[in-house]
Amino acid sequence: MSEVIKKAYPVLHMHCAGCAANVEKTVRKLPGVTDASVNLATKTLFVSYFDEKLSSGELRVAILAAGYDLIISEEGQEEQNTEEKAYYKSLKKRVIGAWLVALPMLFLSMVVENTFFSQLAQFLLAMPVLLYFGNSFYVGAWKQAKLGRTNMDTLVALSTSIAFLFSAFNTFFPNFWIQRGLEPHVYYEASVVIIAFVLTGKLMEERAKGNTSEAIKKLMGMQPKTARVVRGDSEVDILVGQLQIDDSVVVRPGEQIPVDGYLSKGTSYVDESMISGEPLPVEKKIGDKVLAGTINQRGSFVVQAKEVGSATVLARIIQMVQEAQGSKAPVQRIVDRITSFFIPVVLGFSVLTLFLWVTIGGTDYLSYGMLSAVSVLVIACPCALGLATPTALMVGIGKAASHHILIKDAVALEQMRQINVVVLDKTGTLTEGHPAVSGWLWACFQDPLYKSVLLSAEMHSEHPFAGAIVSALVEDEKVTAVELDSFESLTGKGVLVSYQQKSYWVGSHKLLKDFNANLPDVMTAMIIQYESEGNGIIYFGCGKELLGVIAVSDRIKSTSAEAVKELKRQGVELYMLTGDSERTARSVSNLVGIDHFIADALPDDKENFIRELQMQGKRVAMVGDGINDSQALALADVSIAMGKGTDIAMDVAMVTLMTSDLLLLPQAFEISRQTVKLIHQNLFWAFIYNLIGIPIAAGILYPLNGLLLNPMLASAAMAFSSVSVVLNSLSLGRKK
Repeated sequence: MSEVIKKAYPVLHMHCAGCAANVEKTVRKLPGVTDASVNLATKTLFVSYFDEKLSSGELRVAILAAGYDLIISEEGQEEQNTEEKAYYKSLKKRVIGAWLVALPMLFLSMVVENTFFSQLAQFLLAMPVLLYFGNSFYVGAWKQAKLGRTNMDTLVALSTSIAFLFSAFNTFFPNFWIQRGLEPHVYYEASVVIIAFVLTGKLMEERAKGNTSEAIKKLMGMQPKTARVVRGDSEVDILVGQLQIDDSVVVRPGEQIPVDGYLSKGTSYVDESMISGEPLPVEKKIGDKVLAGTINQRGSFVVQAKEVGSATVLARIIQMVQEAQGSKAPVQRIVDRITSFFIPVVLGFSVLTLFLWVTIGGTDYLSYGMLSAVSVLVIACPCALGLATPTALMVGIGKAASHHILIKDAVALEQMRQINVVVLDKTGTLTEGHPAVSGWLWACFQDPLYKSVLLSAEMHSEHPFAGAIVSALVEDEKVTAVELDSFESLTGKGVLVSYQQKSYWVGSHKLLKDFNANLPDVMTAMIIQYESEGNGIIYFGCGKELLGVIAVSDRIKSTSAEAVKELKRQGVELYMLTGDSERTARSVSNLVGIDHFIADALPDDKENFIRELQMQGKRVAMVGDGINDSQALALADVSIAMGKGTDIAMDVAMVTLMTSDLLLLPQAFEISRQTVKLIHQNLFWAFIYNLIGIPIAAGILYPLNGLLLNPMLASAAMAFSSVSVVLNSLSLGRKK
């Protein structure tokens, strides 16, 4: 059966927005491809395809034919890092070489008399710059031309070659112009300085772009390279990639754990803050789970590997952040469409510029027209547009990840800033999620059998309160379970079981009504008191008879009230949904400062409530545990799960808060607002730069004040535009 493969591949030799668009077009045309997108900032291809119709090898062949390359090995990230370092080193050498030639040429063109020997010297100096230091532009442009495509290399290659060839013609055939009464000018220095400036801009851009991926590099730095495993009677060091499930891995004090698994020998304290966000080390005993990337602090122990390589929690987090950084915000799709026809339009505008200069001014203005046409080609840079969104997303999503906020994709990040209503589940969101029994009320004689049936029923339940009751019965009262005849979960209400031909039920007060069970007056007062203190109440009965009532407390998180206050300050309307009674819900909502709450809410009720809010035109975020609230989470505009280390609901929610600290919620909204604001700033300046720069380069101001933009200044402006966008994106990392 054909399977859809979804993978990320590093792309080599891709240097501009046009390159990204060309790679994306190439891949989308391949058979079996269902989706493809390219992130210019990370130089990564994200592709989904049917494995029956396409292989990674065929994918690479298609990319090679388009003039680029693809890393398809498992060590792709390391290969990409090696290639990027080599590219940066080579680029640095080419920048230095280009400027070592450009500076003497500028001296010759401005100081030395314009003689044949001066022009010949400039001709000879320009040759190595065009043929060696800047040869990548011409090679890239030729590859794209063969495919009928264009990119930034096309603009640089055309502008510099036109300036050079025009100058060479004037050097060796000056009489052509002299006979027509015109002076033959040369512009060798322009072609050389253009290449020097563009290479310098690329160098600065590469250096700045490296900083935008700082967060993902830190995450990847948590992955140890080697592991010590038990082989027979000895311990050997192997590469992490060679680990297998059920390997016995030895971890000494101070070392990072290389696998997800369970302690099979020894005890220690483990620092899990990089995964769970919890600052205090966690005690680990035999049978306890540990995670890859976390740090052993004290004793040595042995871990039996259960998840290795890409299956570990840390690897999944890294993959999620990478995919999120590579995803496209809705606004980026508009930019992609503009970029696709940007360069052909610029080429046409350049030709039009030359035509208008010659048509309006005559042959006397041919040199001016040539310079203006070259300036148009040089100053029009699609890179600023192409980098505006992905660099901001990389920094924003990376910053969120460093604060233990996992954002699934760019769509979620963009939608979060539009949220004006937040719906919060109570248990595990506003409360600690570690309930404990705080009181027992028995309506009749305490037959030991009742507690055994209650224990057996709650052992089969997945409700958080069930664990508290099981713990109290087993640890405090030493109750033993019995073998039930049947078990049925009553969604949103509780459970129904049978034992020795009798039906027992455990759950919320809704079951009192369903079974017409009477609540004795003597118990009512105590229940009211328990509920007013914020306790949840669990009812236990047999048929129409109420057997007992259990009060379960779940402490409110220390940061819940502060988080609610901060969300209100941000202008967000808050609701609390809970299956608890109205008195319990009111008590909790008053303690944390939430004005609106819905009690006795079943999963369907939560879903319907969110739908009602959306019908009122509200943009709703639902915050829950990602499992019990799945219906409501699926319907919400933004779904947010409260994760706890290994319980991260990454496959359910659009956003996962990895710690139990609810203060991450207002931080997530703030990061969303800052990132989207930054994207809009980047796009504004990228568009304004081209809208203003291209007409000035064409010479629109010349008739007014004689201003004509030199191609060398145009190349400097073009280089600055891309770098400024990346630097502006990096400013997000410094914001609180």
